[in-house]
Amino acid sequence: MRAWTLAALSLLASRAAAQPASRGFEISGVVHAPPAAVWQALTTAEGWRRMGVPFAVVDFRLGGIIETNYAADAHVGQGDNIKNQVAAYIPGRMLALRNVQAPPSFPYPKEFATTATVFELKPEGASATRLTVTGVGYGEGPAYDWLLDKFKQGDAWTLDQLDRSFRGTAKAAPPVPSFTKAP
Repeated sequence: MRAWTLAALSLLASRAAAQPASRGFEISGVVHAPPAAVWQALTTAEGWRRMGVPFAVVDFRLGGIIETNYAADAHVGQGDNIKNQVAAYIPGRMLALRNVQAPPSFPYPKEFATTATVFELKPEGASATRLTVTGVGYGEGPAYDWLLDKFKQGDAWTLDQLDRSFRGTAKAAPPVPSFTKAP
C-alpha cells in the first residue's frame, strides 16, 4: 500500500475505535471501466445505483454524507436509510467512508460505527480499474466476527455489481445481501 493509504487507514482506525485489537479485510477485483468512470460511480448517486443500491443521495465532500437504502421507494432522512460519512479522499484514487447511521434492524450499529471502508482505484490497462476495498477497525468478539463476515460478502457483492453494470450484465433485481440477521 502507498504511504497515503497507510496514513488514512491509521487515522481512521485510531479515531474509530478504542479497542486494543483491530482486524480487517481486503478484497480486490477488476472493474471493466476506466478509473474516472469508477470514481464517478463511488462519488455520485447514479454510481451507487450502478452498485445495486436503488436509492442513493450523495453529498460528496469531506464530511459529506452518502445516504442509501435498498428500497427503491425510500426518501431522504428516512430512519432506516444507511448513512456513510466521507472521512477522507484523494480525487480519482482513494475514498474512505465511515458509517454514521445504520438501519434500526441492523444488529451491531455501535460496533459498525467503529469501522471504516477504504476504496482504492488503480488503472488496469487502458480501459479497466483495479478496485480494492479494505475494511479496518474490526475488533474481537461475536459482533465484530459477524460484521467482518457480512462486509466481506457484501463488499464482494458490491464490487461484482459495479463490474456487471459496466459490462451491461447487471441483473434487473439483484439479490441484496442480508445484513439484518445476527447469529
